[in-house]
Amino acid sequence: MNTHDAHGMHDHEPAGLASTKGGYTLAPATTMLVAGMTRPFTFRVLGPDGAPVTAYDVEHEKRMHLIVVRRDTAGFQHVHPELGEDGTWTVPLTVGEAGVYRVFADFKPSGGAATTLGADLFAAGDFRPVEYAPSRVAEVDGYRVELDGELTPGKPSKVTLTVTENGREVTDLQPYLGAYGHLVALRGGDLAYLHVHPDGEPGDGHTAAGPAVTFFAGVPTGGTYRLFLDFQHGDKVRTAEFTVVA
Repeated sequence: MNTHDAHGMHDHEPAGLASTKGGYTLAPATTMLVAGMTRPFTFRVLGPDGAPVTAYDVEHEKRMHLIVVRRDTAGFQHVHPELGEDGTWTVPLTVGEAGVYRVFADFKPSGGAATTLGADLFAAGDFRPVEYAPSRVAEVDGYRVELDGELTPGKPSKVTLTVTENGREVTDLQPYLGAYGHLVALRGGDLAYLHVHPDGEPGDGHTAAGPAVTFFAGVPTGGTYRLFLDFQHGDKVRTAEFTVVA
């Protein structure tokens, strides 16, 4: 996929900062969560006429991508709710610790434009924020992912992530949602949202299944960004996290 798949990149306002945009509104059934417990999280997207939207296009194999992250960028999740006939989305959701969480609903209503809306959720309790130092190497479940490239504000920047397992290059990444990787960038401070898909796709005849996955990401401004790469190997999806200054 090319840079035009990066939601919000070409908008004057970065994606995910508003709960209402382009006539669509993200309406959670509740904004309260319970830390340490799994509860159904339900929400609707209201259309320009105020009624729940019930028709969505499939984008990257799903009709709704829901990103959940605490406002200090801890506890990142990428989940896929199920849609009811009345326009209500439902997904089991667990947050491990107290704090204020941001949810991003990333979708394309049928006949409308790709849209990302955001809302805050609250889990009561003792909140201890995490501070992240700049990092370009992530370790997760025996995998090492290295990030190469610079983020340049206002224009597409080539970013390559290389995956190894126990010191060996991974050359058999599995497609996940139609790609060898999905990259979400969140701007420090306000959590402006950018969702980027890789250059090339499985089965196109020239895109290798690792070890390198290349993206062209266009961040809107300078600042510190948290990057989250979802990749699948051994039938399991893992998330590698990075902190990069643009």
